[in-house]
Amino acid sequence: MSEDVSAIAGVQRHLPVFQALLVTLGMVITTDILKTAPTVALNVGSDHFYWVWILGGLLSMAGALCFAEMATAFPHPGGDYHFLRLAYGERVGMLFAWSRFSVMHTGWIALSAFMFADYVNAVLPLGPYGSGLFAAGVIIALVLLNLLGREIGFLTQTALVVLLALGFLSIAAAGGWLAWQDFVPEVPKVLAVPEQTGFAGFSAAMIFVFLAFGGWSDAATLSAEVRDGRRGMFIAMLGALSLLLAIYLALNWAFIQGLGYEGLAASEAPGVELLNRAFGAPEVGLILLVVGISAIASINSTLLVGARTTFAAARQVPQLSGLAVWDKRHGVPRRALLAIGAVSLLLVLFGSFSQSGFNTMVEYLTPVYWLFLSLSTLALLILRHKFPDAPRPVKVPLYPVLPLLFFSLCLYMLYSSVVFVGYGALLGIAVLVLGAILLALLGNTSIKPSSTEELL
Repeated sequence: MSEDVSAIAGVQRHLPVFQALLVTLGMVITTDILKTAPTVALNVGSDHFYWVWILGGLLSMAGALCFAEMATAFPHPGGDYHFLRLAYGERVGMLFAWSRFSVMHTGWIALSAFMFADYVNAVLPLGPYGSGLFAAGVIIALVLLNLLGREIGFLTQTALVVLLALGFLSIAAAGGWLAWQDFVPEVPKVLAVPEQTGFAGFSAAMIFVFLAFGGWSDAATLSAEVRDGRRGMFIAMLGALSLLLAIYLALNWAFIQGLGYEGLAASEAPGVELLNRAFGAPEVGLILLVVGISAIASINSTLLVGARTTFAAARQVPQLSGLAVWDKRHGVPRRALLAIGAVSLLLVLFGSFSQSGFNTMVEYLTPVYWLFLSLSTLALLILRHKFPDAPRPVKVPLYPVLPLLFFSLCLYMLYSSVVFVGYGALLGIAVLVLGAILLALLGNTSIKPSSTEELL
């Protein structure tokens, strides 16, 4: 019965496994690494620098195994929204959909658009409000592109991910060129001093490591569209994270070769500095190209995922039935796409009149992300108990040890995201509480229970 939900929603299994892998890679690979690598180097010793990245990649794969089991057992365009409501009930699922709609997805879309606009502004001054207008234009263009049809949206994402991976490998090649020439990086005259050391420093570093690996859970929204339902999600999620870990290790190795550990910790733009030392002049064009492709790929993948979660959640609330329409001709949730785009534009408008740095957005997103990731991981154990006879083409190895290990990690990261970061975390939590209040005002009768077909 796992296919029935796709028929009800109008969704078809159209996505080849390899393309699903590339789309998943596009959900997680971003230029965050160009910002997070110096922060990680600043908070951990040189002996542990590579190990925290390897640890982050392996633990992310452990979480992906949990999601692969649920995605193959309960395929649905809502992804972990669907898992949460099966495990905990409709209201928790709706609260998760709200958090994605108001905090995680739309906030990430606006942040990525502003990141691209700021890099363009550094090369071609856009004026006082030019960054906001440029960011809004990028979002509008990608929403319109996805409205043209699912094939265009997914093919665009595939091409962007390939170009982005090649761009990152080009930066890594600069480190290889310097290593081949036996280049010895200079130690900076002023060494960066970490704000936190020991356990606190490790916790802060892991927050940024997992930020760079974040987004893999969104791949569960593709579970009803991947052609090979038995192994497609497993290959897409584990394959994407394996490739990402290899790319990140190559980039960090290149940074160390070109800048040295102390130089990386003190750098504000390691990619630019590395290319400068390798080729004699700042390769602004290449960095701008990589950042632009990354931002567009990130926004495009978030639109693909966010619209599907909004569509799935709207089907359960009569007041939101206008968003619960799947355009069968183009194969997209058209109205949900427009809604995600509209909220993202509102955040861009807000951002145009306020200044919020990269770290502030990390604080805003992180607690909400880890809260629901912990609930989703625990949902695996609950669903095994509630639906023991459901077909499970993929099963988590070392059950229940591995899920409980990842659940403990999620709780630790949730604690760290509140204790070891700034006040921006409180704003994200406040928006989540607002969603809970709105759900309470709707009342129990306003949310339709899942049908039997959608449970399995």
